[in-house]
Amino acid sequence: MSHQTKKSLGQHFLADPAMIEKIVCAIGPQPGQRLIEIGPGAGAITRPLLQRHGALTVIEFDRDLIAPLTALGAELGAELNIVHADVLTVDFTALAGDQPIRLVGNLPYNISSPILFHALDHLPVITDMVFMLQKEVVDRMAAAPGSKVYGRLSVMLQARCKVTPLIKVPPGAFRPPPKVDSAVVRLEPRPADELGLQQPALFERVVRAAFAQRRKTLRNALGEVCSAEQMQALDIDPGARAETIAVSDYVRLANALGAA
Repeated sequence: MSHQTKKSLGQHFLADPAMIEKIVCAIGPQPGQRLIEIGPGAGAITRPLLQRHGALTVIEFDRDLIAPLTALGAELGAELNIVHADVLTVDFTALAGDQPIRLVGNLPYNISSPILFHALDHLPVITDMVFMLQKEVVDRMAAAPGSKVYGRLSVMLQARCKVTPLIKVPPGAFRPPPKVDSAVVRLEPRPADELGLQQPALFERVVRAAFAQRRKTLRNALGEVCSAEQMQALDIDPGARAETIAVSDYVRLANALGAA
């Protein structure tokens, strides 16, 4: 399935058979699971997933790819359900129906973070997610407090999911080669009670404010959200910077503010 990539859509198609095999093994589709692939592109992962699994739903925005994908499903005699839409408008909960879903895909580089946040809104129906993104995004997703790349994305994702980087993917594995390294990461939703996030909207507000100006101390960054005394009552140092605070402390702070 050959297709011209579109720069405007951030398309880079996987072309290395050994790397494709590694990624499909990392996904490890099991009988009976409901798989949804975001951005199947030229079908590099779609084909082996259909060959092993027999059924797949794909979400593709590029209308020029719909006919080749349809042909691929027919060629393999597989059940391929194509949703022609912008993934950010797709209601994963409705798509899941009464069966939990697994999300997979090589996410378009230019909208990878919005897709991740969109998925967080539908976590109750998601079993896990295996995505390929720019390596620097995966580094941010998995970063620990104190790291230079620990930020809003790290905290928002880790509060709701276990984040596990799996495979580093070099530029040469793609056509055309991107200018950056990529990586495959697994996200597994945490049980609701694991970190005890009771105030999701307030949590998002706290985290957004804390990281809005990274050089500021929490006392200054969170001035409009809470007082230094409220932080001190929870053993959170108001003089600390956002990137030194653990995910669980942000959760505790939001819960306490919501209960106040």
